[in-house]
Amino acid sequence: MIIDNVLIVDPIDGEFTGSIEFEDKILSIRRYDCTPKYVLMPGFADTHTHGYMGIDCMQSTKEEFKQWADLVEKEGVTYLFPTTVSADFKMLEEVIKRFSLAEHPLLFYLHLEGPFINKERAGAQNKEYITDFNEKIIDLEKVKIITVAPEIQGFFELLKILKENKVTVSIGHSNATFDIFKKAYEAGVNRITHFPNALPQLHHREIGIVGGVFLYKPFVEIIPDLIHLSQDFLRLVYKLLGPDRIILVTDSISATGLKDGIYDLGGLLVKVKDGIARLENGALAGSTLKFSDGLRNFKKVTNCSLKDLSKVSSYNALRSIGIDGGRIKEGYPAKFVLLNQDLQIIKVYS
Repeated sequence: MIIDNVLIVDPIDGEFTGSIEFEDKILSIRRYDCTPKYVLMPGFADTHTHGYMGIDCMQSTKEEFKQWADLVEKEGVTYLFPTTVSADFKMLEEVIKRFSLAEHPLLFYLHLEGPFINKERAGAQNKEYITDFNEKIIDLEKVKIITVAPEIQGFFELLKILKENKVTVSIGHSNATFDIFKKAYEAGVNRITHFPNALPQLHHREIGIVGGVFLYKPFVEIIPDLIHLSQDFLRLVYKLLGPDRIILVTDSISATGLKDGIYDLGGLLVKVKDGIARLENGALAGSTLKFSDGLRNFKKVTNCSLKDLSKVSSYNALRSIGIDGGRIKEGYPAKFVLLNQDLQIIKVYS
């Protein structure tokens, strides 16, 4: 197939006009001057999402996992990483088993958010299932990311096992001091889950994880729904960390795309009002954000270039977990999104 006369956006090579020829992979790219009507960007990667339009990761059948992928493909997502919440090992094993049976070009791996996190920073995680690491681990073949609090007992033993299985550790739901964060970072942990949510606030005598992020600049997930963090904080993160370290995620729950009402998240009651999901105690419980809306929010707030937008929406997410993708370059997977000048999706290639 050939797509002609478009503005091609690559996170490394930048923005240029021309055409692209592809099959399963990109065969050739031809640069030439033209007046493009559409923009071609790498397909988006959502590495943190709990559900969508009535589908919940913890309850999904193999058919629902495939349906989920079909639905978010319309949002430009070509790499989907369904995300669990803290649960007992039997429940997690069942999720992994069902996911492994769901064959779909968008479904790659799972993201396990918990259960190895801090109860004091549980957020919308069920405290009943939160635990330290006691040498018990689940089948990791279909897992690529695990959100962990580095202060838990057994953290470095767990980290060794995860490294051996090529699973990326993402720090989250943590009360870690700066010293603990630094030791984890120096041990190779280079990713933060939904920054800065479920982390201690920055303090001038104990800068904690938030200060550590600004000093060491690991990859950070950002939920660009303009609810989980203010526009000013989003601009601050973009200015201090730059486009090479930000990963856009939705953290969406099953209520996404549906009406306000009562929903479930890992056994916890969630009330959605005006599109905002909260527990009974008022804590935010994921989001109802669609990826393309988050993309446009980020562009509007930061006024970033399209090149930078391709980094935060695809390339960084995949690079942070060791997957080749998120580029429009010869030899890369033919996964991209055609958009108009207002960043509304015209067509998705996956």
